[in-house]
Formats: sequence, structure tokens, C-alpha cells
Amino acid sequence: MSQLVEYIPNQLWILEYPVHYSGMDLFARMTLIRLPNGDLLVHDPCRIDAAVKAQIDAIGPVRYIVAPGSYHHLYVTDFQREYPAAETWLCPGLERKRPDIPFDWILGNRPDHRWADVLDQVLVQGTKYLWEVAFFHKPSKTLILVDLLENIGNDYRHTAGPGLRFWWKWIFRMWGRPKAAPEYQMGWGDRRVVRRALETIIGWDANRIILAHGELVERDVGKTLTTAWRKVLDA
Repeated sequence: MSQLVEYIPNQLWILEYPVHYSGMDLFARMTLIRLPNGDLLVHDPCRIDAAVKAQIDAIGPVRYIVAPGSYHHLYVTDFQREYPAAETWLCPGLERKRPDIPFDWILGNRPDHRWADVLDQVLVQGTKYLWEVAFFHKPSKTLILVDLLENIGNDYRHTAGPGLRFWWKWIFRMWGRPKAAPEYQMGWGDRRVVRRALETIIGWDANRIILAHGELVERDVGKTLTTAWRKVLDA
């Protein structure tokens, strides 16, 4: 059974779930955010079953379902079926990529007033095909990312197949070295626009990073980000 882990007491929960992408098996990570009024925001929804739903329902009511990136939308409709009254928020571009997903709002650079007290956000227009909205949980100083940073190496808690190891270690040189997803590395978009967004993220001065793929970052956050994004920041 997939198990929600209480990461920040009474505020943030995380759950890893398996995904298959481009012939590789890896894991992604859902984040559950409890707002001050008790409502829950689901960031990067996972596959949901009765056991996962029971864990979520024990924490609070799901009010917001958030697909934060161009590739992080697989299980939005699963959550919509279980929580039909919840609002769905999509990363810009997903409304065209996934016209089958009904939605209420498109994410942008400004947080909705209902979560602005605890969450900040910024849109990163990374490439022509890959955008992401980064979130910052202000009370715990936790940065929440999906593809802007990946951290897979020898300490990866899951089995890394030969395909994942080959691409991460020998092609993109990111095995054990936190970097942006390969899709970003193959060509960023307008670097001036991207740089402004990345500088905003660095300016949040986070203490830790919840990311979708790989191990959490819980020390040297600023150095990790500036090193990972050096080519864009120096452009």
C-alpha cells in the first residue's frame, strides 16, 4: 500500500508513486498541502485507490487539484472522479495538450488568494514544450518542484533500471548531481524570461526541496539550485 508520509507536521505530506516514461521506470512524488482553514491542495496527483483516499480523507477535505507541470498530469482525472467538488488548476499549456481534462483555472505567477498566505508561486517557461509552476511553502520554507530539479544517484531508494542509469549517468551527467530534467538541458527557452523566474525561486531562500524525481534536498539548497541552473543564470 502506498503510504503518505507526514513531512512537515500538520502541513505537508508526500507520497511516491511509480511512473513509466520513455521506456524507463521511475518514481514521482505527490505533495499534499494543508491550508490554514484545513482545506487540502493536491500537488502532482498520484494514482489513487481506496487506501490512499482513506489516508487523504483522514487529513482533510480536498479542495484543489493541481497539475504543476507539462508532464505532471497523468492522474488528475482519477482525483477528479474521487473529489468532484474540488477545483482543478493546470499548468499553462496543459489545456491544449490534454483537452480531455476538465479544469477550472490556469496557474500563473500569482498565488490564488485562498492559498496566498502560505504558498507563493512562479511560472517557469522552460522550453517550448515544458513549463512548470514552482511553489514555495512559506511557513516551512519548503520549495516544491517537479522537473526543474531531479536528484537521482547511488542513494536512490528505488531500483534504477539500465535505461535510467545510462541516460542519467553517461548522457546527461546527472547521476548523483542534481540537475534540471533532460528536456530542459536539451534546450531552454527564452533565457532572459527563464532566468527571472529562477532568480525568483532562489530568492525565496528555501531550507529544503520536495521534488518529483529522486531524493529530497535538505541542505545546501541555494548552492544546489545555482549549480543546477548555472547555464541559465549566467546566460
